[in-house]
Order: sequence, then C-alpha cells, then structure tokens
Amino acid sequence: MPVPEPGIDRPRSLVRRLLPLIAIVILAVIAYLTVGKGMISLESLVQHRTAIDEFVMGHRVLAVLAYVALYAAVVALSLPGAAYLTVSGGFLFGLVLGASAAVIGATLGATIIFLVARTALGAPLLKRAGPRATQLAEGFREDAFSYLLFLRLVPAFPFFLVNLVPAFAGVRLGPFVAATALGIIPGGVAYAFAGTGLDSVIAAQKESYDACMAAGRAECHLTFDAKDILTPELIGTLVALGVLALIPVVVKRLRRRARLAE
Repeated sequence: MPVPEPGIDRPRSLVRRLLPLIAIVILAVIAYLTVGKGMISLESLVQHRTAIDEFVMGHRVLAVLAYVALYAAVVALSLPGAAYLTVSGGFLFGLVLGASAAVIGATLGATIIFLVARTALGAPLLKRAGPRATQLAEGFREDAFSYLLFLRLVPAFPFFLVNLVPAFAGVRLGPFVAATALGIIPGGVAYAFAGTGLDSVIAAQKESYDACMAAGRAECHLTFDAKDILTPELIGTLVALGVLALIPVVVKRLRRRARLAE
C-alpha cells in the first residue's frame, strides 16, 4: 500500500482547521447584511417593546434563554450592538438577572470564537511568527488569567480582539473563561443598571420620536447613547481594577529577579 507523501495532506488539514473560522465569517457577513447595523439599538427596542414585554411576561425563562443565545451569537459573530443588548437586559429583566444573563451570553460568545480561532489559526500562526513571538506567547500563557483580566476590565481594548489574542498565544480554556466572565462583570453591571432607568429616557423622548415617525421622516432617533455610560469615573474605576489585576504578575516578576540576583 503506497504511503502518502508528508506534504500531500497539509492543504486538506489546513482546510479542515479553517472551516469553522470560514463558517463564522460567512455567518457574520450574512447576519450583518440581514439584520443591519441599526437593528440592535434603542429604536428597535422601542418599536417592538409591546411584543417583547408580552413575551417576557408570559415566558420569562424562555425569554432569558433567548436573550443569552442572542447575546452569544452577537459576540461570536462580532456584530455591533452588544452594549445596547446589555442595557436592554437591565431594562427587560432587572439589574441582577439582566447583568447575569449578559455576562453569561458574552462569555459563551467569546468562548466560541476563542475555540474557533485557536483551532483554526492559533498554533500555525505562532509557529510561523518565530522564536520571539513564541517567547512572548509563553509569557502570556504563564500569567494568562491576570493579563486577560486586565484586558477585559480596561475598555480601551476591543472585545473581539481580546478573544483572538489569547487563542493565538495558546492560552488554556479555563483561564480564558474565568478571566472573561470576571472581567466583564463591572461593565455589565454598569450597563444593566443604566437599563433599569431606561423607562425615563424613553418617556422623555417618546413624544418627539412618535411625532417624527408619524410624519414619515427617515431619520428618527432616540438620542440615548450606550457609550455615554462610560463616564470618566467609571473608566477610572475599570482601569484601577485592571491595574490591580496585574499586581500578581509584577510581584512574580520581582520575586524572580530577586532570586536570580542572589
């Protein structure tokens, strides 16, 4: 029986690894084109509020599960609107349940794209990047939880990017999930808390919004911006928490230097 040459199966192996990633990209494009950028927004919540409220009141458990699934899909496909979803969670389910559902959904979505990226590209890219990149990846893996917690807490780093970097560095699943869930709790609580007061925002603007819609105008918007929740005080708090997350890394490095100097 002839033995296949070593290089023959490499293209097939690469294709198999890339299939999940290709599927994610295709689904993301389809979802973006079908749903549209503005569908996950405050306007959409207002437009469909009666139907949503009836569904939540009649099927609360199913509504929460559907919310978690939608949130996971939005994060896994890197679609815009996650901030509005978190605010909507607080609006629909209250602070505790809304924030909890948002954290679970975001963690599930992040884990999906992390696993897909790690399987498809993590190891091959790391091998091609050279010894320096491998060394950096090893350092990242060694203190993965602290680094990831910092990246999750500080809002300067895009959420989807923080899903990919650990995958390329070969971080284990456990630290990734733990740091992701813990790191997004403060922001999730802040956004969900804002959602609990969303009724007053809607009431203050609904009259002009309804008048605009009745006039048939194309540009009718509620002016609530989810980004406004990121006040300087909140950003400062998140950055401070991120710095605290790095303290174990700094202590470990200092102890290592002290041992080497002895």
